[in-house]
Order: sequence, then C-alpha cells, then structure tokens
Amino acid sequence: MLNKLSRLLDEAGISLTDHQKTQLVAYVEMLNKWNKAYNLTSVRSPDEMLIRHILDSIVVAPYLQGTRFIDVGTGPGLPGIPLSIVRPECHFTLLDSLGKRVRFLKQVQHELKLDNITPVQSRVEDFPAEPPFDGVISRAFASLTDMVNWCRHLPGQNGRFYALKGLIPSEEMEQLPPDLSVESVVELTVPHLEGERHLITVKLN
Repeated sequence: MLNKLSRLLDEAGISLTDHQKTQLVAYVEMLNKWNKAYNLTSVRSPDEMLIRHILDSIVVAPYLQGTRFIDVGTGPGLPGIPLSIVRPECHFTLLDSLGKRVRFLKQVQHELKLDNITPVQSRVEDFPAEPPFDGVISRAFASLTDMVNWCRHLPGQNGRFYALKGLIPSEEMEQLPPDLSVESVVELTVPHLEGERHLITVKLN
C-alpha cells in the first residue's frame, strides 16, 4: 500500500515525508478494519480509499489559509485526518454528531499519535467557536447555503468556508446570502478519480 500511495502522490505532484506516508497508510488500514463493523464509509477497498479518501482530501491542503480549522460533518475523519497529517503545523477540530464515528476518530488519534486534532461529538449549530476558526471545511456535508447558514458562527472575521464539491454548484453559489461571496473556484486534480472535483472558497464581504 505504501508503494501504491507513493506512486499516486508522484502522479499528483505531492511530496510527503516517509512518516506522513506511513501515517496515511495506517489510517486507511484502521478505516478498513473498523469499516467492517461500523460501516464508516461506502468505499470498501483500501486501494480505492487511497484515491477517493486520501488523495481527494490532501489535494486541498495548498489552498487552506490559516492554522485553525474545523471539519464539519467529518464522518470517519475526511478530509480532516489526511489534512492533519500533511499539515502538522495546523490544528483541526473534527466535528460529527454520531458517537461511533467520534470513537473511531479518538482511536485514530491515539494510534497515530496525532496531537493536532480534536474529535468532538456535537451538532454543528450547537458547537461554540471559541476562539473562532480560520477555516470551516466540509466535504459532502450539505449545500453551500446550508453550510454557511449552519456554520456562520464558526469562522473569524477573516475566516473562510472551504467546500469540497464535485461539479461546480453554480445554483448554490448564486443563492449565497448577500454578506458572503465566492472568493475562488479551484479545479482539483485527483489521479484515477472519475468525475470532476472542485474546491469552492467563500468569504465574508
């Protein structure tokens, strides 16, 4: 798996340390093991997880501004855990409302010795942002409008919303509240992943 990950990273033009690669592979192995009992992801094959979960998460890393992020609706830690491994200088709060997912995240934190993540079981609207975050990240969590409405209290004055999407959600972008605007739309390249991937960054006006 390490060799396969290394090849994929080379194709994506991403360079990581051996330690980071080992952590990413260990995370996939844990996800695969726990998935059999907990049903954390519909992706069943570890090789597919490398593409659809690991690469699809870390291609976002260069676009994140700041050091404190919250991954809302993180599920089994996506994209928060892969991002915390490739951006060790940043801190990621991993928020999910389901106890079994948060138990898994705490086990990952323990086994991989990730001291830059904080798994939290909470509904997003009930979670206080003290202090506010530099970025609110979501992957397959909700529409853009729902995301900014539910998470509006989370980013600081210069904070950003980062939404990982497939096709460009033009209609959702047009429906954003007037005090928010789309700062950038970046097409992401994920080797061997079918379909389009985009990162939509939204900021307060």
